[in-house]
Amino acid sequence: MFDGRWGDDPRDANPRAANESRGRDTDDTRSLGRGGGGSDRQSGDEPSRDARAAARWPDRDREAPERPRDPHVFARHVDLPRGPARERVRGGDRSYTLRGSESRTLATIGAFRVVSSGDLRDHDGSRANIRSGDLRHLREQGLIETARVPGYRDHAVALTKAGHGLLERHRDSRPERHQTFHAGLVRPREREHDLQVYRAYQQAQERLRERGARVERVVLDHELKSEYQRWLHAHDNDHDDYDGHPDRTAEEVQEWAAEHDLPYFDDELHFPDLRIEYVEPDGRRGREDIEVVTLHYRGAHSASIARSGFSTYSGLTITISGRSGGGGRRSPSIIEELLR
Repeated sequence: MFDGRWGDDPRDANPRAANESRGRDTDDTRSLGRGGGGSDRQSGDEPSRDARAAARWPDRDREAPERPRDPHVFARHVDLPRGPARERVRGGDRSYTLRGSESRTLATIGAFRVVSSGDLRDHDGSRANIRSGDLRHLREQGLIETARVPGYRDHAVALTKAGHGLLERHRDSRPERHQTFHAGLVRPREREHDLQVYRAYQQAQERLRERGARVERVVLDHELKSEYQRWLHAHDNDHDDYDGHPDRTAEEVQEWAAEHDLPYFDDELHFPDLRIEYVEPDGRRGREDIEVVTLHYRGAHSASIARSGFSTYSGLTITISGRSGGGGRRSPSIIEELLR
């Protein structure tokens, strides 16, 4: 049975599209050579099969129809295969084969930078394994890389430069909020923490889905920090006497924090591990900021997290803060419970 997190493929309700997808290329990566010219997506159908299909549907369009939108959050941002059969896709100077579940896996890994193999799902809905199925196929094509996490059976999975380039090459050009994709494994000491970010998202996304809200994109902490640093140093080159320190005042920093709905206290700006941007059923936009915490959080660090108002994920459950979406009364976080 398929995991509900992956959503339904739009072609499942369209027998004609499903029949077309069965004629797509199903070769594995060993059958692929270097890509030559031609279009970005090359069909593996034989001429005789095309002729039979044309006879079956004499009135169909000769041009390939626009690919349907994928209901899965992150795959919506790329124009890659959606169906169960593998299709040939061009990426730079070579070609790859992907099916819908592999497109969704690439987009999910890219959105979170690193994901545990055990948190991903194979094409049949089973727990993903780097030695078989989708992850093996993606790794053999050089689109993902994996690494062991000490003390865990599962592997950390990240995009390679080629995998990131494939997503960017096929990024959907339709106007919507931009989802950033990331490549490369984080440093070993950061992996255990960063693997928890996707798990925190899963719990928050399920709660949002139950009330009818739609996730638009996610933003990681280093994206927010990078944006802040660019703003902080934007005018450095305008000063002949620049000494290496930004000239922003505390009042300006507070204004920037307010504009980005981030807490500022103790003369410091505080960033969550994850920001989820979503749309409510009535069209209102909201955001939820989440911090991944452990029982090792103590002292000033744990106190600042409690004061920030972020929702907190402890590795077992997520405690929702009333601050999400901007302002409001905040419920006690897990950090506050630990401090009592």
